[in-house]
Amino acid sequence: MIARCASILLVLFHGISSFSLLPRNAPRPHYLQHGALMMSSPKNSRLEGNQRMPSSKEVALMDEMIKKLALAKPYELPAAVKRAFKVIRSPQFFMRIAELSDSAETEEDRQRYEALASNLATTLEAVVETTTETLDERAQAVESVVKAAAEPDSGEFMVPLMPDRVQAMKDELHNLPESMLDEGFLGTLDAWIVKSHQDGMDLMVGILQKVLQIYAGLQIKRALGRQEHKTVTSEDGSMDMADLLESDPEQWDGLLNSQSEKSIVTIKKDVQRTMETVILSLETGSMAQQVQAEYLKELLQRVEAVEKRLA
Repeated sequence: MIARCASILLVLFHGISSFSLLPRNAPRPHYLQHGALMMSSPKNSRLEGNQRMPSSKEVALMDEMIKKLALAKPYELPAAVKRAFKVIRSPQFFMRIAELSDSAETEEDRQRYEALASNLATTLEAVVETTTETLDERAQAVESVVKAAAEPDSGEFMVPLMPDRVQAMKDELHNLPESMLDEGFLGTLDAWIVKSHQDGMDLMVGILQKVLQIYAGLQIKRALGRQEHKTVTSEDGSMDMADLLESDPEQWDGLLNSQSEKSIVTIKKDVQRTMETVILSLETGSMAQQVQAEYLKELLQRVEAVEKRLA
């Protein structure tokens, strides 16, 4: 399946819905059949969820964020809001603050929640003003990574992507300043994924979700590199966690099936340890936390499937 790079990016930037990359009766490629980050096709943002009631787990996460924010200094709010912008700006978040205020046991707690709601509303207004320019920069960053997926000679997307195009996307993403890979970057990707799906461009959804996969692997690897505790490297030279983070998720099954039972046990421990350290160190409820957690969850499921087969 082929589409021209300039045309598809024009659709995403300007909201033109007449261009279709995927014929309606075309079979879905393999990597669009996986769940979650591994190629789902969301009708709405899978990271926002503003059109449904929050689950008990999401309520617990909101409560944790609200309690931390209520104790924060006013000058600390802008940074906190930027880190979890999608969550804090949602109607459910402010409704939850109101519920906590109504059920507060003391007048002091009630006033604290009311003050938080007021301060957050003011902070959100200021953040939105500065976010517009930032999001324009992030859109350009996303565009540069997506363009790397196009064939260099023709400027066309050829799906499934060839390994050299995936590597070009990795190189482009790696060359971006790490500060650029923030909530604005992920929010732009999320919006483009939803827009592409709504316009019937399912193959572009796959390319954009490939960017999410590459992002997750890169950021997790960077985080591990900053930690004192590194993942275990097998003495016999077999594959380790770093190899998986650098590989395409489509290759995971083949790579894992070639490993010994001992190696699989080691990899499983490393994945679990990474989930406990890297993911929990990210801002609670942030898009970065959700995307990276989803990536590791999928990896763990693949590892456990091979472990079960070898048992």
